[in-house]
Amino acid sequence: MMHRVAAALLAAACALPLPARALFEDDTARARIEALRKQVEAAAKLVDERLARVEDRRALVDLASQIDALRADLARMRGQLEVLQNQADNADKRGKDLYVDIDTRLRKLEQAKESAAADKGSAEALPAAETKAYEAALNQFKLGNYALAISAFQGFLVTYPSSKLAPSAQYWIGNAHFAQRDYKQAVAAQQKVLAAWPDDAKAPDAMLNIASAQDAMGDRRGAHRTLEGLVAKYPQSPAAASAKQRLTPGAKK
Repeated sequence: MMHRVAAALLAAACALPLPARALFEDDTARARIEALRKQVEAAAKLVDERLARVEDRRALVDLASQIDALRADLARMRGQLEVLQNQADNADKRGKDLYVDIDTRLRKLEQAKESAAADKGSAEALPAAETKAYEAALNQFKLGNYALAISAFQGFLVTYPSSKLAPSAQYWIGNAHFAQRDYKQAVAAQQKVLAAWPDDAKAPDAMLNIASAQDAMGDRRGAHRTLEGLVAKYPQSPAAASAKQRLTPGAKK
């Protein structure tokens, strides 16, 4: 580029007309040509420098465009990375939530199992305690300690009012009073059996004991009515069979 411009300038300079009246010597002409050549070369250099700066600007513009494109790609990749990171965080959170949920359910099942086992153990312990208390009171009756038997059976009823052994406990209280010849208390105790547990197996026996207490107090008519009531209400019971025998004419009252 520089050489073409310089050549063009030099050709233009050589084409300039020389004054007719001026004759130059060869040295002077050469000097002027050399000076002109230097001016042309300087001008060409200046042009090349300006062109180079223009090329540099274009390179800078291209570089800036490339940088912008890279920045855009980087921003896009950052966005994708954030999306992936968010998905990973959500998956991790779901995993932790699932673990916590499973662990909570397992703990509840274990607690329910332990509670059921404890309830079962408590239920087993309760009948065992009831049976022990009942047998202790009955042993006092068998030993002839009727007052202690009454007290023990009464304590049993207070402690275990819903026990299956409650009707029997009340029946033995009446029997203990009868054994002490406290017939009024015997009748009252056995009437509690009939009132609270009329369908229990001890109910017919309670009626038979009432009849015996009435007979011991001299109330033969009352005892007779009680025996008839026993046969009518509990005809299939062993106590009813005993009542029939006692109702037979000539049978020992």
